[in-house]
Formats: sequence, structure tokens, C-alpha cells
Amino acid sequence: MLQRRRLRGRRRLRRLRRIVNEAPRLGVGLSYRPSFRAELFAARARVDFLEIIADHYFDAPREKLDELDLLAAHFPLAPHGLDLSLGSAEGLDPAYLDKFAALVDRLDPPWWSDHIAFTRAGGVSIGHLAALPRTQEAIDTLARNVEQARRAISAPLILENPTEAFPAPGAEMDEPEFVARALGACDCGWLCDVTNILTNAVNQGHDWRAELDRWPWPRAVQAHFAGGRIARDGRWIDSHDRPAPPEVFDLLGELSRRGALRGIILERDEDMPAFGDLLAELDRAREAIA
Repeated sequence: MLQRRRLRGRRRLRRLRRIVNEAPRLGVGLSYRPSFRAELFAARARVDFLEIIADHYFDAPREKLDELDLLAAHFPLAPHGLDLSLGSAEGLDPAYLDKFAALVDRLDPPWWSDHIAFTRAGGVSIGHLAALPRTQEAIDTLARNVEQARRAISAPLILENPTEAFPAPGAEMDEPEFVARALGACDCGWLCDVTNILTNAVNQGHDWRAELDRWPWPRAVQAHFAGGRIARDGRWIDSHDRPAPPEVFDLLGELSRRGALRGIILERDEDMPAFGDLLAELDRAREAIA
């Protein structure tokens, strides 16, 4: 029994090293949106890589696939999924997984990503990313689904920490411990969304600086950052429609000092500013990690 545990431990260490230490350094880039395609190519020397929403290219028409090929010819691409529902107790949708696998085969990316979350329950889509209950049972379910995804897609998978409107009842651990244990159980790298960490801390009354030592920084491969809105009750809303606040860049700097970060992506979905403003945020992220 002890020998088997040591063997599993060595295998996990090798996988972690492959995912984190051997991943290429992609730099600082954008989550791609077609609305800024022309400006992107005019300023492509200032954008190191792109993250694409994988779901936008499933069952896509020829024109959309041509766009994908154009992007791949000029930028490293990292596919990001929205609806794999890795936390679903019912398991993964085989048809969705097949589409994701075909896209990864087409792009041959350094990694692909999805969320520590679920989007389906009882066979019904709930229409948004829902955080998992922080329990060992949820971690076991996540690990089982990740193993199924790994059998279909050989490229390294990294998992993103989501926002939580409120902690699910019956939590057995806090957020940093839950994310660390989930990534360890899945043998996955981390897509660290620094804005989500800050949003959850503010909305749940935590001091994010006091928790810094408890996050699994060595597993961080990629980061997301974005801006949002403050609601009337003082809660942060992860709306991706504002410039990132100073605290986001502070946390990016902490992440860079503590982990082997390979790439940073700015997410912006609504109220698109002038493209130069997005480039300025990329430059600010570069300064934060310098």
C-alpha cells in the first residue's frame, strides 16, 4: 500500500512539473472578441497570445473556422471552456467533450482550461457557472470528471477558480483549501482568476491579504484579470465591463512572485473601450509582474 502511494505521488509530481514548469511562457494577452479583430492585428506586436472561448467554435460555420485559423497563424491560442460542467455529479456530456477534443486537436495548444464549477444539474442547463459546494464529495466528483476529460484530451488541463455569490451550505473547508485540494486531487494546473479571488473576499468579508500564503501558487499556470462594478449594497460584481482596479494588479504581482506563471489574460466582455485602453491594461499587468 505504501509503495503504491509513493508511486502515485511520483506520478503526480511529474505531471505537475510537466504542466507548470515545462509549459511555455506565453506572456500577456487578451480573451479574444471579434469586435476588436481589426485593431488586434494592427497592434499584434503588443499582444503576446490569445485565449479563445472554445464554445464559440463548436459546430461553427466555415467563416468562423477561417477566423480561428487566421488567429492561430498569428498568435499562440489557449482554448477556454464554459460548459463542460466538470463538477456535475451526473458526469460529462460526451457530445460536448468530443467537440472540445476536436478543437484541441485542431489547435494543439500548450494547455486548455475550464472551471471548478458546474453548469448542468439533472440533465438541465442552469445557464451560468455555479461554484461547487466545498466538500470532499464535490472534489471526488470533480476528479472523476477530470479523469474522463483527460482520456479524451491529452493536452494539459488547467482549472479556474470561480466567483461565489455565497458559499454553498455544508462547506467543509474555506476557499483556498478547497481550491488547493481540488487541484491536487485532479493533478491539474491552476488558472488563477485574481479578480474572482478578490470578488469573493470582498463579498464574503475576508481579508485577501491574510490568506495569501494558503493559495496553491506553485500550481498557477495562467491568470485571468478583469474589472467589474460595485453594487449598491457594496458587493463586487464580476461583470468584465470596467478597467481592473488597483487591487487586481497588486494580486497579480503577488502571484508572479509566488508561482511559475506562464501567461496572463485580460477579460473584457461589455462596454468595450478603445482598443488602446485594453493595451494599456496589458502594459500595466506587465509592470505588475516585472
